Amino acid sequence: MARDRANSDDYTGPLKRLLAILLVLILTGIFLVWRIDSPRVERFRAQVTDKVLPNFEWAMAPVTATITLIRDFQSYQSLHEQNQELKRELQKMRKWKEAAVQLGQENARLLDLNQVRLDPRLTFITGVVMADSGSPFRQSVVINIGSHDGILDGWAAMDGIGLVGRISGVGNNTSRVLLLTDATSRTPVTVQPSGQQGLLVGDNTLAPALEFLENADAVRPGDRVVSSGDGGVFPAGLLVGEVATDPGGRMRVRLAADYERLEFLRVLRHHGAERILDPGKLILPETPPDSATAETTETEAGGADG
Repeated sequence: MARDRANSDDYTGPLKRLLAILLVLILTGIFLVWRIDSPRVERFRAQVTDKVLPNFEWAMAPVTATITLIRDFQSYQSLHEQNQELKRELQKMRKWKEAAVQLGQENARLLDLNQVRLDPRLTFITGVVMADSGSPFRQSVVINIGSHDGILDGWAAMDGIGLVGRISGVGNNTSRVLLLTDATSRTPVTVQPSGQQGLLVGDNTLAPALEFLENADAVRPGDRVVSSGDGGVFPAGLLVGEVATDPGGRMRVRLAADYERLEFLRVLRHHGAERILDPGKLILPETPPDSATAETTETEAGGADG
């Protein structure tokens, strides 16, 4: 067996060398033929190309498919990059659209403020809502105008449609507005067209209660509610809302102001109003000293008689 393998190697080695030499000679000949610049050689090359290339289409198919695949991948990569760029541009456009919508809404509210018809004797100053109380037990907002702008406690604040509340606390550059919905808010109102007087009582809901009506039977849902001006705190005739009833039959007021979107408030300079120094005076007048002394004397006399 070893002898047969040796004999096989003796024949295989020279055969491989011979094939290699022939391959080199063939390739050298093809190279020389393709490099020779002669009309006859050129015609020969053309004839060879016409004969060989059509028969090699099956061999070129994988190469063509590979080239097409590479081009498709490059095209897909380019499309992916373009898609990502378009997504970034779309995100920017959405941000610009949102900014434009917000500016449009702010502009509409400012236009609403300018269209509110007020008493010509009243002047106003517009402030921007900076923050709210954030508490279910305290309904108020902070605006960016204060004593430097001449703001005083008790002045009325409105949005583009109706009454929102009153100034309750003034700083140098900010003021707090106590909303009509606050549980401590009490506002004298008039129901139109019946002319019934009542009190708007805040209860931390968007529809405060309407109480102490002179004749509740004369009031109907949908009637217009305005400030009465009693007590000299609010000017008379400011729109508050309209009458509504809850499921329990209790009279309430559906406020005209949009409490969900308070961004700008108009503070009315009501110089004829009574100056508010103590929030308690918004509801009950201060007891005169003489009346208090008389009540004390009567109490003491009654105790002595007893």
